[in-house]
Amino acid sequence: MHEFAQEIDAFVVELDAAVAAHLDWVRRVLRCAVVQSTPGEDVLSAQAHTLCRFGAWFASKRGHFERLDNAATERVDAVHESMHDAIRTICNTVLGGMPAQHGDLDVFERTQSELLALLARFKTLVLSSAQRHDPLTGLPLRHSIEYDFTLYQMDARRNQNQFYVVMIDVDHFKRINDTYGHPVGDTMLCHLTETLKGTLRGNEPLYRYGGEEFLLLMQCKSGDEAASLAGRLVATVRETPASAGGVCVNLTVTLGVAEVGELESLASAVQRSDAALYEGKHAGRDRYVIDRL
Repeated sequence: MHEFAQEIDAFVVELDAAVAAHLDWVRRVLRCAVVQSTPGEDVLSAQAHTLCRFGAWFASKRGHFERLDNAATERVDAVHESMHDAIRTICNTVLGGMPAQHGDLDVFERTQSELLALLARFKTLVLSSAQRHDPLTGLPLRHSIEYDFTLYQMDARRNQNQFYVVMIDVDHFKRINDTYGHPVGDTMLCHLTETLKGTLRGNEPLYRYGGEEFLLLMQCKSGDEAASLAGRLVATVRETPASAGGVCVNLTVTLGVAEVGELESLASAVQRSDAALYEGKHAGRDRYVIDRL
């Protein structure tokens, strides 16, 4: 399994462990309330929300949470700090020999309940995101292309750019699988993914379309720029050999590039890029063909 899937698994395990650490923290708070034992600095400190195990882990993974849902991430921050403020007040009151106030207990119960609900939602988002990505290459799958296509089409029109759908197919990939086996073939696809991602600009989304096919959405200022970028992709793949298990393979790809009309559908653009791809295959592979409007 590709490291993307491993990262997803590790994140879920860490999230579960962070929730377990929080529940252990609650156990110590309960002991403070019942037997008046000191719960520790991660309860009594004014910065306790940054000292507890959950708070430290959440801070280290904050970027992951923000990519999933920035507003919910900020809410986790807020309710976690409010929960600590309430429980610190409760513990200090109890340790001072006085009964806790109902209002503080209400805040603690409400914020803890919301925190756990937010974390459960984040876990669902993580697992849902994993289902929308290819476990081998880590790339988004074709299911998300329709929405992105519409956004990029609007963006290209707004910025007066040309918009292209690019189909990328590995040449003679069946021969690689038949000769070296599917594990080597999988390694080659991962290698190709990293090669393509390293060549593309940051705003160009790449998708695993199926099998050995990839799809790229690309904006350019001119047809010449589109041709230059397509040519660079073909050349970079050709000049970057892949190796696995002592086997070294010089991969090549063929690209079908379709310039997309302002109101053209994704299905139409993919059909035209597919036709350009097959034209390139019949012309000898290891090349690109552009279908211009």
